[in-house]
Amino acid sequence: MNAFEVLADPTRRRIIELVGSRERSVGELVDALAMNQPAVSKQLSVLRYHGFVAARIDGKRRMYRMLPEPLAEVDAWLAPYRRFWANRLDALQVHMDRNATRRDKTDGN
Repeated sequence: MNAFEVLADPTRRRIIELVGSRERSVGELVDALAMNQPAVSKQLSVLRYHGFVAARIDGKRRMYRMLPEPLAEVDAWLAPYRRFWANRLDALQVHMDRNATRRDKTDGN
């Protein structure tokens, strides 16, 4: 399973979002996701196996945190699309600035 297959599941994406902001216990994830503990644990197992999250023991709890390295594959894949949209958005800004200047001139400002 590659990074895209791991991220294809909306529950796994949500878990990554949750543990990306701060460490969370399984119980916190169960509550946030409104899912049962076995279902959350199954998704965490997939994420751990593929290196998206890491766990540490804190007393009787496991605390999960995001590992950013697997997201580098996704980031690399998205890079050309970011450039595509950045160029388009820059062109849109130039167009809007020109139209605003024209409107100002016709309005007498």
